[in-house]
Amino acid sequence: MDNAQDQIRIVEETVAGKEITLAHVIGGPAPIIYTKLGLNPTIDYQASALGIMNMTPPESTVIASDIAIKAADVYLGFADRFTGTLIVTGEISDVTTALGAVVAYFRDVLGYVACDVTKR
Repeated sequence: MDNAQDQIRIVEETVAGKEITLAHVIGGPAPIIYTKLGLNPTIDYQASALGIMNMTPPESTVIASDIAIKAADVYLGFADRFTGTLIVTGEISDVTTALGAVVAYFRDVLGYVACDVTKR
């Protein structure tokens, strides 16, 4: 590619679909993870689990937040309606229940393509 006409141009676009692309439970994370996420480890570390989700369109996070906190005893750590990211904290069973409820509702009622809830 010696001249300007031989250059390759790549354009990436995000197309807002109706999907949940990540639903993961982190059991027993280290306190530093809470700090790096902007959560308060003195409050949130007691809970022993983090749940993280990503969805499109990003405004879906508002609905997901409501479902999660009503489905189980979880704390809403972070919800961003601009990026579609949701983080909840709580006991492992509660976080798993909350993420499962969100995935089920979005898949079964709203017709989203949804991944499975994973756990580590």
